[in-house]
Amino acid sequence: MLPDLQLKDHLRLRKPHPCGSYEWTVVRLGADIGLECRGCQHRVMLTRRELAKRLKANLSKHEENKEEQK
Repeated sequence: MLPDLQLKDHLRLRKPHPCGSYEWTVVRLGADIGLECRGCQHRVMLTRRELAKRLKANLSKHEENKEEQK
């Protein structure tokens, strides 16, 4: 299933970036998704299908769920 994303969502991918960070921020939406590494601010573009394979968790949704439970 292709991910439903918003701008500035925080994502955790399965493999680390060479800087060591697993966390990324969504900076562009469209046919391709623009991501910015939260460790070194490097930007990459991935197709939605490639991102769906690499995505481990959408951290922004976890934060929203914690706030709703309070």
